[in-house]
Amino acid sequence: MGARSPSIAAIGIIGRHNNPLHIALFPATGEGHEQQRDKLEYSFMLNSSLDIFEARMPSKTVGHDFGLLHALDERLALYGWLTNTGVKLVIVVDMEGRTAPTPEAGKTAILGLRNSDLAPAFQALQTAYIGLLRNPFYIPDEHDPSATKGSGSLAITSTRFINEVDRIGKTWHSGMAVV
Repeated sequence: MGARSPSIAAIGIIGRHNNPLHIALFPATGEGHEQQRDKLEYSFMLNSSLDIFEARMPSKTVGHDFGLLHALDERLALYGWLTNTGVKLVIVVDMEGRTAPTPEAGKTAILGLRNSDLAPAFQALQTAYIGLLRNPFYIPDEHDPSATKGSGSLAITSTRFINEVDRIGKTWHSGMAVV
């Protein structure tokens, strides 16, 4: 059996009113390790991270890396980032999510991630979100639960944004400088 390395299991974009805007799931890969992720289970994981954002909010500034929010077990861990608009970016990392391309990459699953390992992924997600906000046809207030009064979808439906999030989730690996 080959060595395993970390991969992104899920990416969650959570609105400033703690409503999910987008959840992307990425299956584990590698021979004998293929497994689909359960959207409801990961929705609960992302929701559980919101309390940690609230607890750390007084000591953090906006547009800031919140680092490790919590580790669910020896395999899954949630990391967070807060944008200056109050939108939360959450990445769930599966420490054994893919077959390691090199023996050195396989050591990351044993040693763990450094704080800087996910920074390129968060920066790429923030850039994708800024690109979404620059779209004149995207109106952020349409995704505000207090403004919609139950009418319409609160999820982001921009295919460009969704494709960029999928690209980030599939291409990230530990030690990348730019995603």
